[in-house]
Amino acid sequence: MTDEESSAPDVLSQTDVGLARVLEDLIDVLITRGVIQFTDLPLVAQLKLLERRETRANLGDRLDLFSMDGDGGLI
Repeated sequence: MTDEESSAPDVLSQTDVGLARVLEDLIDVLITRGVIQFTDLPLVAQLKLLERRETRANLGDRLDLFSMDGDGGLI
């Protein structure tokens, strides 16, 4: 096996994280526009999406990179 062949799975796995985020965003858009309902998804998918949302919310609270001023705008 050449170096190029052995690195092919690595290249795909590196894009998996980005693709997962794209799919999450796509699901959110479809739900927001009423194309699908959250409950249309299999229970396992619902649980995974809820877990990701909770994790992102917790990370966002801890990181709090953007503070809001009194007018509701970014500082």
